[in-house]
Amino acid sequence: MGLILVLTEIIFVPGTTVVGVLGVVFTAAGVIYSFATLGPESGYWVLGVALLANLIVLVLGLRSGVWKKFALTSSITSRSFDDRLLGLEVGQVGKTISDIKPYGKAEFGDKIYEVKSETGFITPNTKVVITKLESNRIIIKQ
Repeated sequence: MGLILVLTEIIFVPGTTVVGVLGVVFTAAGVIYSFATLGPESGYWVLGVALLANLIVLVLGLRSGVWKKFALTSSITSRSFDDRLLGLEVGQVGKTISDIKPYGKAEFGDKIYEVKSETGFITPNTKVVITKLESNRIIIKQ
């Protein structure tokens, strides 16, 4: 039973460790039971066979590439910059469309952008200036 649980841990539920730990506990319980009921000679045979079987299952599980089926092999290659800030420059003047507290909307040119105030609350229809463009954020001040 312990060997089946260890095998289940390796093949079906890798990474959970609960099933694997239960497998080791069941294997140890079986070995202890064999020592208690069958005697020391048979107990050592059961211990040897259990260790060998668990080692073989572990080695075959690692060599067979089972882990590759469950492992994440792709990576994210996209970037967070998505051209939202193209055409904007530090020092560019625009006007607020909504309350800025500290986030809100402002118009620069003919486009509306979400902006952040570095000075706090700004009322609508107020002229603002871009002070920073960083991490897809537009930082403004009055």
